[in-house]
Amino acid sequence: MRTVKQVLRPERLRRVPEQFSWVDQALVQRHFIDRCEARAAALYLFLVTVADAQGLSYYGESTLTARLHLSSEELVAARAQLIKIELIAYQAPLYQVLALPGTAPRVSAQAPVRNSSDGAVNLAQLLDQMGPRRAQL
Repeated sequence: MRTVKQVLRPERLRRVPEQFSWVDQALVQRHFIDRCEARAAALYLFLVTVADAQGLSYYGESTLTARLHLSSEELVAARAQLIKIELIAYQAPLYQVLALPGTAPRVSAQAPVRNSSDGAVNLAQLLDQMGPRRAQL
């Protein structure tokens, strides 16, 4: 018997919030999560959740240790693990959640899509640039 997917609580349907955060499915599909200890995964989830659209966050060590219930040593070890598997970059006090290795956007040889003054990308331009490839998607 096939399971039919349906929204269980439509009043709680998730939408991308203004502050813009997400977890890339490739984290699981490409087994990055398998390489994380629980403390590192907790730190990653926290950073992904609080990061801005560029993946940047300025949470300090005392806040992170308190919010994640970690000792300073545990935080340092979790951060080192995430850096080693290239999920984050860190230069005190700044964290950057990185695009997963192998998933960063490719630079096109075609004319670049122009950003507006606020950094927004014109969807119509982006779709035009995809051209025939769009039909294959």
